[in-house]
Amino acid sequence: MTLRRLPVLMMSSLVLIIAVCGPWLSAVDPDTPVAGPFETSSGVHLLGTDVLGRDTLARVLVGGRALITQAAVATVLGSMIGLTVGLWVSMTRRRTAARFAVLGVDALAVFPAMLLLLVLAAGLPGGGAAVVAASVLVSVPFSVRVIRERATAIVATDHARSALARGDALTVRLRYDVLPALAPAALAEAGIRLVAAVQVAATAGFLGLGASAPTANWGRMVQENSAGITVNPLPVLVPAALLVVLAVGVTFLLDHITGPLLGERDRVGPDMVGVAR
Repeated sequence: MTLRRLPVLMMSSLVLIIAVCGPWLSAVDPDTPVAGPFETSSGVHLLGTDVLGRDTLARVLVGGRALITQAAVATVLGSMIGLTVGLWVSMTRRRTAARFAVLGVDALAVFPAMLLLLVLAAGLPGGGAAVVAASVLVSVPFSVRVIRERATAIVATDHARSALARGDALTVRLRYDVLPALAPAALAEAGIRLVAAVQVAATAGFLGLGASAPTANWGRMVQENSAGITVNPLPVLVPAALLVVLAVGVTFLLDHITGPLLGERDRVGPDMVGVAR
């Protein structure tokens, strides 16, 4: 890790801590008005108040957990589905079925994320479920493509073909020949999907489609307080800045984690997978 990246990693780590632990740090009810609307910063209310006179700092502290939770759940589900489908398509002998599966995945990739979000929000109870479902549907096609391409290259190596010729069971081939070489790329892809899921969740909050009001959400805070930005800009600028740092920071954190793994994969090469058997 270079010193140039250290400040970004520290800031992103702080934002993640705020998002996860913020509700435990808030000493004020974030949903109860405590003063007039859009009051400026003071000793009592460090970030002032929002459009309804609620403490901005309290809402900032609790506004990130739902967003992070939705993005994390969507990333796990989307990555698991993408990994399963991508592996099956690359390893199955039912090539006709695999082609139809790929066509279905490609068709799903055509739909914009916001269109899926609006449709699902109209049909699913609770905004959180719609955000997770939309993020999963958006992420699966890209995950399948990445996993399929990488797994196909691994399966084509001499070592993997030797395992198939020996008659090794599918679970054995996956454990020793495919998954070890696939893991770094899968982790990197999951990181990209996490950033995309954060963006979808933040946009949903901005559109009022995330957690139901009055639950705080950084995206919704930007939208609902924009009318008073000339009076007290902090209820808009602070959550917006946190969203930017979160999206950029997650990318840097995951690059810091997966970078060495990807470098090791490139150094060793997929042909070396399974030598520890």
